[in-house]
Amino acid sequence: MTGSEPTLVLPSDLREAILERARTGDPREVCGVLGGSFDPDSSRVRSQYPADNVADHPRTRYRIDPEEQLAIFERLEDRGEEIVGFYHSHPRGPPRPSETDAEAATWPDRSYLIVSLSPLDIGSWRWRSGDSGTEDSSDRESTGSRTAGKFERETLVLE
Repeated sequence: MTGSEPTLVLPSDLREAILERARTGDPREVCGVLGGSFDPDSSRVRSQYPADNVADHPRTRYRIDPEEQLAIFERLEDRGEEIVGFYHSHPRGPPRPSETDAEAATWPDRSYLIVSLSPLDIGSWRWRSGDSGTEDSSDRESTGSRTAGKFERETLVLE
């Protein structure tokens, strides 16, 4: 880690496609996979792969079916892309990870892009695994479990 905030570069056309998908999916959370060039501190999105939300409570949770996720990963590999991260929407919540998001995060150093519809906003976060020391539960820049890891705010660069 360089000590500076990690970065995710997102082309504006992909941003608009993700926003539109979140709008049309409302009131359910939408989700998908981001493909492109991965680096633990600076990644570039080249594609987005929508996935069905198979969560038991899709208005407040998201879950990508494991078989569909594997098929998306194979498509990424066939295109010479890496897994940059994941996206989902919070139709009625802020564009930052919830406790549920932190409990479900499993991909170290990957980006988790979150779209809020009310108000319309996008936030991006990196999942950092492992014990990172003390955390202030009121800290709005990182959310997560002390034992599993935490989310670290990242800079979202739109192209």
